[in-house]
Amino acid sequence: MTLPGHRHERIAEEIRHEVTAMVAGELKDPRIAGFVTVTEVRVTPDLKQARIYVSVLGTEGEQASTLAGLAAAAGYVRREVGQRLQLRRGPEIHFVLDRSEEYGQRIEDLLRKTKNSPDT
Repeated sequence: MTLPGHRHERIAEEIRHEVTAMVAGELKDPRIAGFVTVTEVRVTPDLKQARIYVSVLGTEGEQASTLAGLAAAAGYVRREVGQRLQLRRGPEIHFVLDRSEEYGQRIEDLLRKTKNSPDT
């Protein structure tokens, strides 16, 4: 038996699986190049909006180009997600660049510098 009130979290996980599959093979936009990873999906409790966080390896220009390609494909993604998950209405899709990996790497570098610096 599932807990009431957590449906949007389960749907968010299913959306993450479906969008990962779409990015891997179905989206043919040339702007979506490089290594794109869907890191997280957050859906509002009313299932009307979904924020899809993606991590893109590459330069700032490649990241911006990939986000533009994903934004252009948002309508297709919305329709496919609605059909595949058998939702009455697919949520409005917003792609967001996930910079948490870069942020974590920066913190690790700073900690490493303080650990290796000579004590004064």
